[in-house]
Amino acid sequence: MAEVISIGEVMVELARSADGRFSQGVGGDTFNTAVYLARAGVNTAYATALGDDPYSDAIRASAQAEGLDISLMARVPGRTAGLYLIDIDAAGERSFTYWRDSAPARELFELPGWEVMCEALIEAKLIYLSGITLSLYSNAGLGRLLATIEFARERGTRVVFDGNFRPRNWRGDVARARAVYAEALKRTSIALPTFEDEATLWGDGSPTATAERLATFGVQEIVVKNGAEGALVVSGGQAQLVAIPQPVVPVDTTAAGDSFNAAYLAARLAGEAPAAAATAGHQLAGRVIRHRGALLPRHANA
Repeated sequence: MAEVISIGEVMVELARSADGRFSQGVGGDTFNTAVYLARAGVNTAYATALGDDPYSDAIRASAQAEGLDISLMARVPGRTAGLYLIDIDAAGERSFTYWRDSAPARELFELPGWEVMCEALIEAKLIYLSGITLSLYSNAGLGRLLATIEFARERGTRVVFDGNFRPRNWRGDVARARAVYAEALKRTSIALPTFEDEATLWGDGSPTATAERLATFGVQEIVVKNGAEGALVVSGGQAQLVAIPQPVVPVDTTAAGDSFNAAYLAARLAGEAPAAAATAGHQLAGRVIRHRGALLPRHANA
């Protein structure tokens, strides 16, 4: 069984280059983290649903080439994978346009055989999901997922949650987003939010306020990412600001947080302390944002 199971959606990625042309890849927040975990040597599976089209085939092939366990990547006949397009501004900040409303990933916990998916989650050492993951599912799907991770946590599985709030994914229903996040946080062992997202969803005034709010849900380990300001790490009743090792001028900030999360978790699974793990997260994120697209070329990952 995989040590880590990451849950969500992986899509075809079209990234605009400096000359205006597009390059094709694959990506998705929890998928990006899964790939970087696998590159770090962590036995990682990705749980999602794809179609049976050639692009879904290519996604599976890409995941397998990265060393991911693809046994939990369900196939739905007659359907196609989602698509997103990345535009980058002069400062390296990205914006996304999606074509994904009918993607089968949204039905992961309602497809035939969803029970097998849940059984695998219960056996994992660590489950990783995000706010984008939660935004995919209907209330029925969410109920099954939340019940599963609650049972898994009772059996000793650690649940890791990155808020990764995207208002459009929730169709403006902030109240529903907050309610769903609250249920996820009650089951969370490690929270890896980005302060900007938390301020948007909850109105937090500072990373400290974010950490204090998350602690009220019983989260024991919290890392609030805050871009160039570093990361606030709260664990064992102690808070520490971990600065980035050196300033980086970004080319493309896509997957900065996803790669940070992967390096952080890989370090923690290897026994590193939270502050050291945050430094590892900064280092990988710093390399990722100097390249275009979500995933570094493999030769640049080291």
